Amino acid sequence: MIRLHSTATGDLIPLEPVRDGEVGIYVCGATVQGAPHIGHMRSAVVFDQLRRWLTYRGLRVTLVRNTTDVDDKILTKSVEEEREWWAHAYHYERVFTRAYEAMNVLPPTYEPRATGHITEMIALIGRLIEAGHAYAADDGSGDVYFDVRSWADYGALTHQSVDDMADAADADPRGKRDVRDFALWKGHKEGEPDTASWGAPWGRGRPGWHIECSAMSTKYLGAEFDIHGGGLDLRFPHHENEMAQSNAAGDAFARIWMHSGLLNVGGDKMSKSLGNSVFAHDLLEAFPAAVLRYFLSTAHYRSTLEFSPQLIEKQRTAYDKLAGFVARAREVLGAEAPAAPEAAVGYDSRVADVPDEFAVAMDEDLSIPRALSVVFSTVRDGSKLVAAAKVGGLGDADRAQLVQLLAQVELMLDILGVNPTDPAWAGQADGASATEGSGDDDPVRAALDSLVDLVAHQRLDAKAAKDFATADALRDRLREAGVLIEDTPDGYRYDLARD
Repeated sequence: MIRLHSTATGDLIPLEPVRDGEVGIYVCGATVQGAPHIGHMRSAVVFDQLRRWLTYRGLRVTLVRNTTDVDDKILTKSVEEEREWWAHAYHYERVFTRAYEAMNVLPPTYEPRATGHITEMIALIGRLIEAGHAYAADDGSGDVYFDVRSWADYGALTHQSVDDMADAADADPRGKRDVRDFALWKGHKEGEPDTASWGAPWGRGRPGWHIECSAMSTKYLGAEFDIHGGGLDLRFPHHENEMAQSNAAGDAFARIWMHSGLLNVGGDKMSKSLGNSVFAHDLLEAFPAAVLRYFLSTAHYRSTLEFSPQLIEKQRTAYDKLAGFVARAREVLGAEAPAAPEAAVGYDSRVADVPDEFAVAMDEDLSIPRALSVVFSTVRDGSKLVAAAKVGGLGDADRAQLVQLLAQVELMLDILGVNPTDPAWAGQADGASATEGSGDDDPVRAALDSLVDLVAHQRLDAKAAKDFATADALRDRLREAGVLIEDTPDGYRYDLARD
């Protein structure tokens, strides 16, 4: 049974699809006002991994990720950058797409733009007015607002009462009955481009942010669907307002609300107000994309992820160990090496199944840190066979076992989207490294990795046999050679000694 954390209930609940064998997921995409930051990439990676896992589990997944291409911020930024608003939005939509592709995020099933669904938004607003949950402002502005006090369950997602909520700052409050009422439609204002407005029964204007996602999600997934996802920063007011207006209009809407955690930079929450945003294009110039994706996978998706270049480098060492095993195992097996899995077309259980422990971790709220420990355990077993092959060769039984272990490792890494043999990484720059000469294509580092791996596993074997004198001697020999080795729950990691 797959269980996922529900923001609304605060606990794990079973995934019980609306339609047997299918799962519909709506993920709030970008408001394309500027370049993506690492927080955008984390959310995209989380829901890409969820999609891959559900696909492995045999479910047909429809993933919708929208693009908000008209918005107050887009209109303002387009003036600053001296572009037409629609050209500004399209430019940054392409920037986001390139970043998603670089991070090996599979393209969504549908990627609707807000400007392509104005008709559906107007119809939804009309339903809310008819039901008594929305009203057109009396000041002639053309604004339409959701009446939060008309809906008794408003605040159910974030467990707040209306009186404790902050004012809705999305429109001038002059036409509101309550300062917490939020905008469904924004009347056209003097000075705004005419092209950024559409005709509606309440006057010419454009949609509010929240109504966009309610209209687009139900168009592609139906009035009730399985999962609505996004970053934790969207929980309030965006997702709270989405849920309220959709339910008030009569739609059951999302069964499970999932939210990915935030990022801290230097101990502080990453935010534009603090000026500490870390942009995806800067990171992709500094680090291999596969390493960045791996780094984003190392904390549970709901937890806060601490960011620094040093932490990425630390995880780069771990990822290099995985990639090194795959490369060495394929070299040992040659033509016997299994074909790589293909996430885009589903997974073939005839090639391999994931270990049971990996499946348990992934089924339990996408617990990727636990799943990664299974990956490293499997790599550890496989590395012993690779080391034996380098010394004296392998018998038929051992070769068959290595084939199986390699297939399992690549399948698990493919589900996580970090398989080093994935064609998505082909031709990508390795990025700069804070550790000189540690690139994946450095033959010296590759040779060092192989030698350290051999000695490290001899040391692990000695410890397992309680031959601690030999284990300590091997550790001391490595230290004398300038290699510092550290035991971890996943096996070991090493670094070079610095003066």
